[in-house]
Amino acid sequence: MKPQDLALCAGFAVALPIGQVMFKWAAIRQGQLSGTLIERLIQNYPLMLAFAWYGASALLWFYILTRVPLSQAYPVAILGGALVPLFAWFFFKEQVSWQLVAGYGLMLAGLFLTQRGAA
Repeated sequence: MKPQDLALCAGFAVALPIGQVMFKWAAIRQGQLSGTLIERLIQNYPLMLAFAWYGASALLWFYILTRVPLSQAYPVAILGGALVPLFAWFFFKEQVSWQLVAGYGLMLAGLFLTQRGAA
C-alpha cells in the first residue's frame, strides 16, 4: 500500500472513534434535555454533529476504496476500534480492563500480520 493510501486509511481509523465519542457525548446530552423525544433529538446538537461526522467519514471511506483494495484497507480501519476504549477512558473516565488491553494488543498484532504481506 502506498504511504498516502496508508495515511488515508489511518485517518479513517481515527475518524471512527472520534465519531463514537461524539455519539457518547450526544447520549449524555440527551439525558440532560427535557421535552418529547422528537424535541430532545432536535435540541441535541452533539447528535447532529455526530451524524455529520459519520457522513463525512463515509465519504472518506468511499474515496479510500477507489484507491485501495478492501482487503487491505479494512484491517487498517479496524485499528480505530482499539482507540475507542482509550478515548472512553480519557474523555469519559470509563474503566479499561487488562483483558481489553490484551485483546486489542492481539488485534494490533493481526494488523501487522495482514499489512506485512499486502502488496
